[in-house]
Amino acid sequence: MSDTGVPARRSAVYMLDQVLGEGRLMSELMGAGVLDKLPVEDRARAARLAQDTLRGLERADRILQKHLSKYPPLTVRNALRVGTVELCQGAAAHGVVNAMVELVSRQKNLGHLKGLTNAVLRKVAADGPGAWAALRAPRLPKWLRGPLVEAWGANGIGAMEIAHFAGAPLDLTAKSDPQAVADATGGVLLPTGSVRVADAGQVSAMPGFDTGDWWVQDAAAAVPVQVLAPEATERVLDLCAAPGGKTMQIAASGAHVTAVDDSPSRMKRVEENLARTGLKADLIVEDARAVTGSYDAVLLDAPCSATGTMRRHPDLPHAKDGSEFGDLIDLQEQLIDHAWSLVRPGGRLVFCTCSLLPDEGEVQVDEALLRHADMTVNTPVPDGIDPAWITSEGGLRLRPDYWADKGGMDGFYIARLQKSA
Repeated sequence: MSDTGVPARRSAVYMLDQVLGEGRLMSELMGAGVLDKLPVEDRARAARLAQDTLRGLERADRILQKHLSKYPPLTVRNALRVGTVELCQGAAAHGVVNAMVELVSRQKNLGHLKGLTNAVLRKVAADGPGAWAALRAPRLPKWLRGPLVEAWGANGIGAMEIAHFAGAPLDLTAKSDPQAVADATGGVLLPTGSVRVADAGQVSAMPGFDTGDWWVQDAAAAVPVQVLAPEATERVLDLCAAPGGKTMQIAASGAHVTAVDDSPSRMKRVEENLARTGLKADLIVEDARAVTGSYDAVLLDAPCSATGTMRRHPDLPHAKDGSEFGDLIDLQEQLIDHAWSLVRPGGRLVFCTCSLLPDEGEVQVDEALLRHADMTVNTPVPDGIDPAWITSEGGLRLRPDYWADKGGMDGFYIARLQKSA
């Protein structure tokens, strides 16, 4: 990080302004290049500061409200939040306070609040760390917490919120030899065969990246292809394929895979990942609903609320409000019906979403079964998966609080649907 730490912190505060003030996602901001002018080290630092602050937002606000008679403008408030999170995580008070005072003093029309910034953060440095440790795990915003409590109960959501607050380690899928990848990267082998690496650092500098021995993929996201169980002679269709982790899994099985996504830029990443790993797939940039043909197996990782990824993407519950979820649920229904038309008689479809909302998982399958007389649910339980995670309609429900002792997993819903011969 740069000497004063101001550039990384300024970028973190800017991203918070955009997420909390404009409803933009961090992935969108970074894709637009907001961190590109920073050195690599500062880039990683800025992203981590923003994510840590979003994870601890409720705690930071509770600590700050004791020292504020009224809330300052959003940029100053976000600077105080970042400073509070840093101080409560053990950063040196002198460096944090000076950097945040300098940052605020440089803001147009906000420089007069540098004294407030200095005074508040000095108080936080004195009493914040002890208060921080005593506070509950931050809760999800009410708009999302309500439906999730209804689905999973208050205790279930409380456990998920603890998992969200803890964040996510780095998970890898090995091209061929998970144990060798674990040995090379210093990771541990998870029950499902993924490799989990704590404190990974820069991904592209890790052993095996350049040689394509593995790719980054949350352990839960690797399960749908295990459920699909592609075989070497089969023709497999991967719909909504980007960024390509599942495509590479299917390709590594020896199956002939056709990957479809409607985003040219995201498909470029799939192409790059395939080249790095030396795996092959036919790539088509197209709306999944326009695809034709007949396949032995189809994987549909449908667009969804992504609520299952919040331990990795803490901006999501703050940038969204649920207003687009109805349209996504309608789209999922259309995609299931079209994907089903592409499955040959006797073939199978795996439908999955990285969502915690039953309307995007269990309910979709219940309703699809009513629409398609030739559809049955036949979801195998892969190695390392608890059979208790199979749900009443026969799908597989993964949750962030599962494997709590191992660092959790993304939330996912997965069902394998069998077509009559």
